Amino acid sequence: MEKTPIYFMPGLAASPKIFENLAFDLDRYTLHYLNWIAPQSSEEDIGSYACRLSAQIKEKNPVLIGVSFGGIIVQELASYVNPKKVIILSSVKHHDELPKRFKIAKLTKIYKVFPTKVIENFEDYLGFFIGKGLKKRADLYKKYLSIRSKEYLQWSIASIIKWQQAIPIKNIVHIHGTNDAIFPIKNIKNTIQVKGGTHIMVLTKAKKISKIIDTVLTC
Repeated sequence: MEKTPIYFMPGLAASPKIFENLAFDLDRYTLHYLNWIAPQSSEEDIGSYACRLSAQIKEKNPVLIGVSFGGIIVQELASYVNPKKVIILSSVKHHDELPKRFKIAKLTKIYKVFPTKVIENFEDYLGFFIGKGLKKRADLYKKYLSIRSKEYLQWSIASIIKWQQAIPIKNIVHIHGTNDAIFPIKNIKNTIQVKGGTHIMVLTKAKKISKIIDTVLTC
């Protein structure tokens, strides 16, 4: 039986390690992990970025899976690699699913002054994560953040806020947590809901998500 290639795209500034808890039948799938590349400039179009990133994809008709901003990127990649299916987790399918605060940020351009130094020098800010819950979250960010470049971060934030996708692309499956605070479920339509899933459910509900993906790809 020919194996189905799956390419995984992590979320903003994250490394492919965020997928380490997912489990798939390696007799049926080959797993590949995409890495962020540096934008050519702060003004690079997201489509141009996806075109350059597509060089990392070697197989024909792959399944593309992306988390959060990575979910937006795999939708852009679909224009260049003719995927068998696109699966997004904790993400959005078109700009109307972005929360109101993102739209306000676009209008006011406040995203241009986002304090990227918090991520660039994350260890220096760990002292502000007081309390058991916040400390645990800080430890997760420290483990899974892979890119801290100011240029990359500013480009990424601007690309999310300015993203223009009027309607969902064809052959897309959306898996979303009911407790996602970044992209609230109230704005999301036509999705497979994961009860209690947060924006980092790829880590915390990996077993359930693995099963959902396998079912989607089996049908």
